[in-house]
Amino acid sequence: MSSTPSLVRYAWLSVAAALLTFFLKLLAWKVTGSVSLLSDALESLANLAAAFIAMASLSVAARPADDDHAYGHTKAEYFASGIEGALIMVAAGGIGWNAVDRLLTPQPLDQPVLGIALSAAASLVNLAVARVLFTVGRNHHSVALEADARHLMTDVWTSVVVIAAVILVSLTGWFWLDPVLGLLLAAHIVVTGIRLVQQSMLGLMDTGLPPDELTAVRSVLDSFGSHGVHHHALRTRVAGARRFMSVHLLFPGDWSVARAHALSEDIEAALRAAVPRLTILTHLEPIEDPASWHDVDLDRPPAA
Repeated sequence: MSSTPSLVRYAWLSVAAALLTFFLKLLAWKVTGSVSLLSDALESLANLAAAFIAMASLSVAARPADDDHAYGHTKAEYFASGIEGALIMVAAGGIGWNAVDRLLTPQPLDQPVLGIALSAAASLVNLAVARVLFTVGRNHHSVALEADARHLMTDVWTSVVVIAAVILVSLTGWFWLDPVLGLLLAAHIVVTGIRLVQQSMLGLMDTGLPPDELTAVRSVLDSFGSHGVHHHALRTRVAGARRFMSVHLLFPGDWSVARAHALSEDIEAALRAAVPRLTILTHLEPIEDPASWHDVDLDRPPAA
């Protein structure tokens, strides 16, 4: 896809944000000793690895179709989404380990105001970058960028809760609250990771078009019923930014091939207008032939 290569620069933006926020949060942990802030820093390290993976997958997805990949390389983005989910869960494991250790040996926090300021600055960076990635990812149907944006937003909400906890611990002296919060955040991060892995698996399994796009496809096909055209055997799948569909179009048997083909071109044009980045395969059949109505299964039965 011609627009895909330009998406790589947004992955570089994510890399820069991950580096900056990791060092800010690491410094915040160093000055406070807070296990919650350490958990926040570890998640930012996972963000950095995820950003590099997203960049690599976008580079592969941008490659044009070739003899071995006739439908393009856009599914590479699903690998990035799955690996990011796995990295998030690894980070959660590290957070949980440190939280349990601190829960057994509670400690007061040092310089909480400075730590909070550093963490807040890192969160603002992540929020700004996440908004950019969400917008670009949705506009270009980029699974990798959307996964990266979700990853960053998880980091933002984690930081908000951590900052609130550090303030509460400083005001109350409830040192046990810091590691308990770390454990809760680890559980929350695991859920986010599972969702990303699930999204990756669904994409690799050729999941169909999302409901709104499938509704648009059916609406276009139904609108041509007034022309005497029926349809069946509709199949769809999503591969990253690409959408694919096949459908059987049933025309009156007395139509010429040229006439049926001309109308099928109009149908395909209307479908592409309704669903961007849609690749369509249509199969023309005579509506009067009983065999046409039986040819609907994925595995066509052998001829008698």
